[in-house]
Amino acid sequence: MKIKLGISPCPNDTFMFYHLLNSNKFNIDLTIVDIEELNHRALKHELDISKVSFYTVMQVADQYTLLDAGAALGRNCGPLLVKRTDKGIKKMKDAKIAVPGRHTTANLLFSLYAKNEGEKEFMPFNQIMPAVREGRVDFGVIIHEGRFTYKNYGLTEVVDLGEWWENLSKLPLPLGGIIARNEMQFEWIEEFTQALRDSISRAFSEKEDQNAPIYTYIREHAQEMDMKVIKKHINLYVTDYSLSLGEDGKKAIDKLFDMAKEY
Repeated sequence: MKIKLGISPCPNDTFMFYHLLNSNKFNIDLTIVDIEELNHRALKHELDISKVSFYTVMQVADQYTLLDAGAALGRNCGPLLVKRTDKGIKKMKDAKIAVPGRHTTANLLFSLYAKNEGEKEFMPFNQIMPAVREGRVDFGVIIHEGRFTYKNYGLTEVVDLGEWWENLSKLPLPLGGIIARNEMQFEWIEEFTQALRDSISRAFSEKEDQNAPIYTYIREHAQEMDMKVIKKHINLYVTDYSLSLGEDGKKAIDKLFDMAKEY
């Protein structure tokens, strides 16, 4: 059986999946694309197993099962709302805001924070900081490596949406997770989940060795080549919750889903 697997090119995904992809344990047809493209493909049921935003997990719950491994979920890891350093803060209702995809958790969080005010412009995450710098939008919601590099673009933080969420919920922030088609056998999903957990554990054991082959693979796909940025990214988004959601992780997901339904 060939499995259509989708992951993002971000260091946290390539870090977690590297050893699974090189184990030859599964027959995998791999797709590596931006998170919003993965969201779209999951909504069209094109992938068997995929990384998606938690906002999308909720929307495809009738077709997919959330795995208890591979999640990007934690604290101090949320999207940032940024603006140009030399610009004043425009009223949100009069502003144009660049957002990394309609189905991303970043869009949901911003919408909840801003009470859906402002004019959104959806674009790939790597185009957002240039758009803010060039004045094509007033604000940008940035994710992934942007959290570590936005100052290089002459931008400043307006609000940390992860901090806003944690103050509101007292829970870690669910950003993205791994889903599998419901029609797959339960035993098979469990086997894949354990294989992913083993892959993450092995990656953790190699994390401090910058010469390990895993980092060659990560840099082949990363937007930022700087090893310090890559390691910060992995440290922030690959946590104990990536090995298992745990009770706090599950509570956080339920809380996000409840707020999304209200929204």
